[in-house]
Amino acid sequence: MRLSGRQISCIRGGRGVFSGLDFEASSGEVLAVVGPNGSGKTSLLRLLAGLLAPAGGSIELEGGEAELTLPEQAHYLGHRDALKPALSVRENLSFWRDFLGGKAGDVSESLSAVGLGHAIHLPAAFLSAGQRRRLSIARLLVVRRSVWLLDEPTSALDTAGQDLFVGVMREHLAGGGIIVAATHTPLGIEARELRMGGGK
Repeated sequence: MRLSGRQISCIRGGRGVFSGLDFEASSGEVLAVVGPNGSGKTSLLRLLAGLLAPAGGSIELEGGEAELTLPEQAHYLGHRDALKPALSVRENLSFWRDFLGGKAGDVSESLSAVGLGHAIHLPAAFLSAGQRRRLSIARLLVVRRSVWLLDEPTSALDTAGQDLFVGVMREHLAGGGIIVAATHTPLGIEARELRMGGGK
């Protein structure tokens, strides 16, 4: 499987964010998208997730499921943890499992894998920032998708959480997955680098 972009351009609010961007990532690879604030890292992930339309160029996923679009084969984990505070940890993850569809895994196992097995009945409102991030990461596990699009995935995680997430990423890559991650800090895992220019 190979994810590639050729001569991609992005315009937001009438302003050119980036243009002529080329990249590629194959099965088992991490592409770390780095650069200063405003350089377009988040915009690139949102293009890949189908949340924005490119102003030019092409994006292609080769070797995936032909009948599905790239966004249907990708997880997008953004800056914000998309959780309902009044719902329990289990209810939040169950919602995302049912909403996303596809090949669903076990909710309890996914929560245990991110160290939240003990908090399964706790309302999400009571979680710390790091625990909320772990719950969002569990979303990557409860529904299996080949491409992970991660925006600052280790934000709010302590050292133990970062180590845990490295293990989660390694398992995904070992299964032939692809990771594209926008980050300001090292991911703790070998990655190819895509450097974005400065914003205007």
